Amino acid sequence: MEESIERTDALIRSGARRLTGYQRRAFQAEVAIELCDGNPRQAERRFGWGRDTVRTGLHERRTGLRCLEDFVARGRQRVEDRDQQLAADIRQIVDPHSYADPSLKSSRRYTNLSAAEVRTALIARGHPEADLPAERTMRNILNRMNYRLKRIRKGVPLKKTEQTDTIFANVQAARQEARDDPGTLEISMDTKAKVALGDYVRGGKNPDRCRR
Repeated sequence: MEESIERTDALIRSGARRLTGYQRRAFQAEVAIELCDGNPRQAERRFGWGRDTVRTGLHERRTGLRCLEDFVARGRQRVEDRDQQLAADIRQIVDPHSYADPSLKSSRRYTNLSAAEVRTALIARGHPEADLPAERTMRNILNRMNYRLKRIRKGVPLKKTEQTDTIFANVQAARQEARDDPGTLEISMDTKAKVALGDYVRGGKNPDRCRR
């Protein structure tokens, strides 16, 4: 007989664990009325439930009023939400070294500062080192504040070819020859940039051209 009661109680506990919020309180209140004479302390001893939760469920059942849950407020508050000054200092440190998403498809900002560098800058601003989050936590804070670490690549110069010196020597000789000839007009032109002309400009959609 006792084995059957233990098995039933285990099933009741398992069912309560599968519920949350108002549904769990309503279930616990119903079980407390049927099996524990409506006594929250008996429900606590028998099923291991918090008597305050059972008492709340009984109150909701009796009055028909439902208590609102605030699950978001549970747990430990984030560091940047708890210390607004810390969040403001992080933005002042990172913003001058960050840039927006080049594709403009998100509000994410990229920075070339690492979490360790940000932490060092915060210490220099007067934040006690013992009160600051660890480097890994600081990296998570930067991610939550919409910053992503991305090193800015420096421009890589073009490699010098074997014919470079010969090409420039020929150009210099031709320029000197043209300068000595009074009948030759010297024109300087930058040929590095490729510019589409005619039917190829702007994908063939030049608004200045007349439509036929």
